[in-house]
Amino acid sequence: MEQLLNLLTDGRSRTIEMLAGELHTTSDDVLRKIDFLEHSHIIQRVCTSCSACSKSGGCGTKNCSACMPKDGFKNMGLMWEVVS
Repeated sequence: MEQLLNLLTDGRSRTIEMLAGELHTTSDDVLRKIDFLEHSHIIQRVCTSCSACSKSGGCGTKNCSACMPKDGFKNMGLMWEVVS
């Protein structure tokens, strides 16, 4: 779990698959760990591009239609930040 937190906080964007490769595990395992960290309020998904998200501290959706460009971001990983 500590290795995952280090990767999530180093300032680089990664896909789930990239995280899994760096951690020598599966994408499903990374998603389970991220889900646990989110539900434990240790990390939160970063989404602050739209006014609704910036007011609420992040919409928490995987694909916020207000934040996404018309054709979406190609190959961009989701991002999380450690909750202070």
